[in-house]
Amino acid sequence: MVRQGTLYLTLFVATFAVSWAAILIKLAGAGPLPTAFYRMALSSIILAIPAYPKARATLRILTRRQLALLVFSGFMLGLHFASWITSLFYTSISNSVILVSTNPAFVLISEAVILKEKIPVRSVVGMIVALAGIIIISGGDFSLGREYIIGDVLAIFGAVCVALYLIAGRQLRAGMDNLSYTFPVYSLAALTILVFTIADGESLVDYPARTWLFFLLLALIPTLMGHSLYNWLLKYTSAHLVATTVLGEPVGATILAIIFFDQIPGWTTILGGILILSGIFIVLRKSSGIKSNIS
Repeated sequence: MVRQGTLYLTLFVATFAVSWAAILIKLAGAGPLPTAFYRMALSSIILAIPAYPKARATLRILTRRQLALLVFSGFMLGLHFASWITSLFYTSISNSVILVSTNPAFVLISEAVILKEKIPVRSVVGMIVALAGIIIISGGDFSLGREYIIGDVLAIFGAVCVALYLIAGRQLRAGMDNLSYTFPVYSLAALTILVFTIADGESLVDYPARTWLFFLLLALIPTLMGHSLYNWLLKYTSAHLVATTVLGEPVGATILAIIFFDQIPGWTTILGGILILSGIFIVLRKSSGIKSNIS
C-alpha cells in the first residue's frame, strides 16, 4: 500500500526534477538531437545494472501486444525528446515548456479515444480555452520570426508524443515493475533518437568536459529522478493525473530561465500560458486519478 502523502510528495519531487531539463539542455551547449540522445542513452546505461536481469525475464513473458506497446512507448518517448529539445533551439524556454505542458489535454483525449472513456462537456470547454492560449503564444511569436513558429509547433508535437507515451505506460505498468518497464523504454527512446541524429548528420563526439557533465546531469535529474518517478506513479494513478503535475514545470522552468538566462517572458507568453493552464485546470479539476491501492 502506498500512502497518499507519499504519492503527492513523489509528484512534487518529479515535477521539480523535470523543471531543470530546459535549463540543463541550454547549458550543455550541444545540438538538440545529440543532447536528446545522450540524455536517454546515459539514463539507460545507468539503469542497466540494476534493471537488466529482471527486465530480461519480464520481456520473455510479455504478450505480442504488450511488446508492441512497449516499442510504441519507447518510440513516442524518443520522438518527444527529439522534437521538444529541438524546439528549445527555435523558441524561448517559457514558450517551449508551456506548450509541451499542454500534454494533459492530449492525455485526456487519448484516454477517451483509446480507452473509450467519455469526455465531459467541461473538458471540451477547457480544451478550447487551452487552444486559445496556444494561438495567442504562437501569434505573438509571429512577429519574432518563422523560427519561433517552428519551435512552438515542435513543442506541441512533443506534447502529443508524451501523452501517447503516458497512455502506453499506464497500460504496461499495471503488469510490469518500474525498472523492467523504464529500462527498455529509455533504451528504445535512445535508439529512436540515434536514428534521427545520424540521418541529420549530427556529430556525437568531440564535446568538452563541461558538455558531458550536463549530459550526465540531464540523465540523473530530469530523467532518472523525474520521468522515472512519473513511470512509477503510473501504477498508482491515472495517466492524466500524472500529466497534470507537469503543469508545475513551466513555472519552475520560467523562473530558472530568468535566473540563468535573463529570459523575461513577454505578455503573449504570460497571457497564453495563463489560458493554457486555466484550460487544463478546467479539464482536470474534478478528475480523480488515485487508484484503490493508495491509502
